[in-house]
Amino acid sequence: MIVGIGVDLVDIPRFERSIARTPALLTRLFSPAERVLKPHSLAARYAAKEALIKTLGGSEGVHWTDIEIASEPSGKPVFALTGSTAEVVAARGITSLHLSLTHDAGLAAAYVIAEASGPAPAPAPSAPESGGESGGIAGDAA
Repeated sequence: MIVGIGVDLVDIPRFERSIARTPALLTRLFSPAERVLKPHSLAARYAAKEALIKTLGGSEGVHWTDIEIASEPSGKPVFALTGSTAEVVAARGITSLHLSLTHDAGLAAAYVIAEASGPAPAPAPSAPESGGESGGIAGDAA
């Protein structure tokens, strides 16, 4: 049963400017294995992390570096979750996460679908979000 869907779109040149202006974002947002990738790949991975947070219904207990986007030998992107983020996903009864990434024409996009084998537990109540958007790169008003 599908228990969550999330999508995110990132402007790659804007993302590159944010990283150039604030290099500490690399260590705050990405695992060591991800940090060596080219900017368009990092932008797609950032979009995937944002889409996962939307899929979960919020960021409570989720940490950026607990979310790594790895690749299967075929090249298919997959989530490699650790720490409290893995615990949040398990607590929601999610048994499978599906991820699709793309980048073209200066944009990177990610789409995430979460599945559970039975009804998912209700997410913990959280403060209402303003505007329904993340507000840019990790809250950075780029």
